[in-house]
Amino acid sequence: MEWRGRRGSRNVQDRRGMGRAGAGGMGIVGVLVVLAVGYFFGIDISPLIGAIDDGGQQQSQPRELTAEEREIGQFVSVVLADTEEVWAGVLPEQAGVDYADPTLVMFSGIDSSACGTAQSAMGPFYCPNDRTVYLDTDFFRTMSGKMGAGGDFAFAYVIAHEVGHHVQNLLGILGQTMQARQQSDQVTANRISVLTELQADCFAGVWANHASQQFNSIDEGDIDEAINAAAAVGDDTLMEKAGRAPMPDAFTHGSAAERQEWFKRGFASGQMAQCDTFQAAGM
Repeated sequence: MEWRGRRGSRNVQDRRGMGRAGAGGMGIVGVLVVLAVGYFFGIDISPLIGAIDDGGQQQSQPRELTAEEREIGQFVSVVLADTEEVWAGVLPEQAGVDYADPTLVMFSGIDSSACGTAQSAMGPFYCPNDRTVYLDTDFFRTMSGKMGAGGDFAFAYVIAHEVGHHVQNLLGILGQTMQARQQSDQVTANRISVLTELQADCFAGVWANHASQQFNSIDEGDIDEAINAAAAVGDDTLMEKAGRAPMPDAFTHGSAAERQEWFKRGFASGQMAQCDTFQAAGM
């Protein structure tokens, strides 16, 4: 993926060098929101990184970012800018809805969000309450070292997937799925969650289709990286890496095969109409 020297987004907040005393003060309401929203939109990678919540008590000191961290920050900014430009045209054209840019917050370890505590073990996630994507950029190192899913475009896919949730939020889909999950039994709620995630994968594919044409910065090898990353974050893959037998009824994000399929469907068509995972599932 050719990204160096290109325009970055103004909607990125870099909190990685800030001193933080955790994100405490969440309270019972915040805990409930994290359970209902944070995990729903994040990828639980705690079995892979051995992360443990310290209860928001650990003090960290302000620090200078490394050269690698600064470069990653520039990369994230360029990818977010690409999503802004693509969706500003695609969403009104294909769905009749104006696109409003989300914010993206980069943090280290732990931070606070309008959905409660943001922490590395949750993986990247989108909070609809403040229309913000939260990303600990160390997740990219985890992808490369422990998930076998490295590469610039693999990382871009992660950002595009979370922006896909933002598109769902603008369309009113997230509110509908949240309500449906709350009124369903656990197995059905999990399935609704899976369909929501697969649609975000498909939207990421739609973005990749248009970005490839619009910026001429993506080649076939980049798409292979994204497809590999989609498999790496499949529920069955993550369960197996954690030493657990895959249990489809417990999936919340979709299997490796499903995530690959829906990303490829979005990329092949470039059409949001091809991303109706709920209709495809008879829901």
